[in-house]
Amino acid sequence: MWATGDNGPVTTVVLTIFVLVYLGMILGGLPFLQLDRTGVALLGAIAMIGTEAISVDAAAQAVHLPTVLLLFAFMVVSAQMQLGGFYDWVTLRLAGLKLGPPGLLAALVVVAGGLSAVFSNDVVCLAVAPVLVEACLRRRLDPVPFALALACAANIGSAATLIGNPQNMLIGQTLQLHFGGYMAEALLPVAVGLGLTWALVVLSVRGRWMLADGAAGPAPAGEAEAVPLDRWQTAKGLGVAAGVLLAFLFTDWPREVVALVGAGLLLMSRRMRSSRVLGLVDWELLVLFVGLFVVNAALQHTGLPQRLVADIAAHGVHLDQPGPMALATFVLSNIVSNVPAVMLLLPVATHPLDGPLLALVSTFAGNLFIVGSIANIIVVDAARRRGVVIDWRRHAALGVPVTLVTLGVVAAYLAWRLG
Repeated sequence: MWATGDNGPVTTVVLTIFVLVYLGMILGGLPFLQLDRTGVALLGAIAMIGTEAISVDAAAQAVHLPTVLLLFAFMVVSAQMQLGGFYDWVTLRLAGLKLGPPGLLAALVVVAGGLSAVFSNDVVCLAVAPVLVEACLRRRLDPVPFALALACAANIGSAATLIGNPQNMLIGQTLQLHFGGYMAEALLPVAVGLGLTWALVVLSVRGRWMLADGAAGPAPAGEAEAVPLDRWQTAKGLGVAAGVLLAFLFTDWPREVVALVGAGLLLMSRRMRSSRVLGLVDWELLVLFVGLFVVNAALQHTGLPQRLVADIAAHGVHLDQPGPMALATFVLSNIVSNVPAVMLLLPVATHPLDGPLLALVSTFAGNLFIVGSIANIIVVDAARRRGVVIDWRRHAALGVPVTLVTLGVVAAYLAWRLG
C-alpha cells in the first residue's frame, strides 16, 4: 500500500526516512555507519518498503526504468572504449602535441568537453586523468592547472547532450525532451563556457606553467601504464556510439531501446569477455538511482512536497518559473549533489525551458567545489596518487569563478530565450 497524506504516523515515518536519506546525501554517509551515498539511498528504499510506506509493487513502479536502462547501456559503451585503449590513446596523442602550454590547454578543454558529451564526464575523467598527470610531469609541466581544466571541461562539456551525465539522462527521459532540440539549446552556453574556462585557467596560472626546480618529477614507470590501443575494439565502440547518436537525432525510436541494442552488440565479442566490460559498469550509481526513485516516490505520495510548493508560491516564489528554478537547482546541487537535486525538482519542472535549465545549471554547478561532482573527485584522487596534491582551496580558486561565470552565461542565454 501507499502512504497517504491523511495518515499522520505513516507520513511522519516517510518524512523521517527521507530526511535521513538526504542528510546522507549531504554528508556522503551517515554517522556511526559504514555507508556511502549509495548505501544510504538503498537503505532508505528498504526502510520505505519495510515500514510499508510503499509496497514492493509500487516501489518497482516508482523506478524510472528507461533512465536506468539508458544509463546502463552507455556505461557499457564507455567500458568498451576504455578497454579498447581509446581514452589513453587520445590522451597520449594530446600530450604529445607540439604546442605551448596555453595551446595544449585549449586542446585539452576541447577534447575533454567533446568526449564527455558522448561518453560521460565521470568515465572520461577516470580514464584520462592518470595518463594526463603523468604526461604533464614528464614534460615538466605543472599538472594542477591541466587536471583542474580537465574536471571543469568534462563537467561543462557533458551538459551539451542528454547522455553526457546521469542527471541529463534523467531529465531527458523524464521530461521526454527531443535529443536534437536539447542540443540546439545547450551548445551555445556549453561552447562559451568551455572558452571561458580556458581563459580563467590561463589567467589563474599567470604564466607559471612549468614545475619549479626540485618539484616532483615523473612517477616511476608502470604506475599509470596506458592501455594499448585495440583498433578493432575502438572502431567497434565508435561505430556503435555513432549509430546510436544518429538514431537519437533522426528517429523517434525509444532512446533506451536503441542504446540497449548498441550495448548488446558490443557485448557480442569473440575476444573481449563480457565480464571485463560489465566489471566497469558503475553498479553503485544504478543502485543509487533506484534507491532515490523509491524514497522520492514515497514522499511524493504523502502530498508534502506539493503542499510545500504551494506554500512557497503563496509567498511569491514560483518554482515552476525559470528564475526560482535556477536558484533552487544551484543551491540543491551543491547541498545534496546534482542527481538527488534534479530528482527533487523534476516534479515541478513544467516550464518549456525547465529541461535545459535543470540540465545546464545542475551540471555547471558541479564545478563549484570538489565534492560538487564525482568528476572532480576522480581527478583530484588521480592526481594525489601521482604525488600531486589539489586541496579544496586550490580547486575553489578556479572552481568558484568558473562556476559563477558559466552560470552567468546560462542566465544570459535563458534571459535572451525568454525575451
